[in-house]
Amino acid sequence: MLRAGVVAVLALAMGGCAGGVHLKNPIKIKHHRVTRSTMQLPPSDITTIGVNAYLWRASLDALSFMPLVQADQAGGVIATDWYANPQNPAERMKVTVAILDKDLRSDALRVTAARQVSQGGGWVDAPVEAATVQRLEDVILTKARTLRQATLIK
Repeated sequence: MLRAGVVAVLALAMGGCAGGVHLKNPIKIKHHRVTRSTMQLPPSDITTIGVNAYLWRASLDALSFMPLVQADQAGGVIATDWYANPQNPAERMKVTVAILDKDLRSDALRVTAARQVSQGGGWVDAPVEAATVQRLEDVILTKARTLRQATLIK
């Protein structure tokens, strides 16, 4: 259900973004293969990975439908490759999530996105609405809080 919400948020973002954030120089990242087994972090790893494990797991879950190019647990950076919604292949989006702290706080999460549209046989940079990035941050934070609550109840 969460994945469907993120897909909907990104689909809305890719379907007619007008103003907002425009990233001409997205963060440079090193590329390496990420396996889905990387996503299986027990809550006890909260202090061993360098960042908040709930934010880490929630971010991986929220971005699981996009191809990952980097997932650096020690540095707290998750970066996706370009993703085009099959219903709108003329637009594509790339997302980078940075987890900045070991605490589960809203200011411990930074999401950036880049968007391109197909034009004249090539891809051209296009703006991303700030609200789109904010919605994705909200999805990740909500999922992280849910994961934390589930751990506390057990």
